[in-house]
Amino acid sequence: MKTHKDLRVWNEAIEFVTQIYKMTDGFPKSEMYGLTSQLRRASVSVPSNIAEGSARRGVKERRQFYAIALASNSEIETQLMISKNLRFISQDEFEKMESLSAKVGKQLVKLIQYLSQ
Repeated sequence: MKTHKDLRVWNEAIEFVTQIYKMTDGFPKSEMYGLTSQLRRASVSVPSNIAEGSARRGVKERRQFYAIALASNSEIETQLMISKNLRFISQDEFEKMESLSAKVGKQLVKLIQYLSQ
């Protein structure tokens, strides 16, 4: 029986969370309850919602959880831009993280589209 662990997007999202945690380790301590917390919570939300969605029986429910994961991924993109603008991360780091986010986002869109057929 396949689980969320067999989904490529879930595995990519887990790697993305790991990179978000490493990146935010370098944020100012004054951001512990600001951007650091927001980025970490939103990034954890992505694979968590993928996992919860894959455990649901109904297609409609699965799509809903995958859509929530996609929305959290969009939230991360916004927070990454803010982090770059505040110079908490470099342009190179921003581009790397934005690329990871885009990869997860595209996979989620494809998964949602597949379930919508």
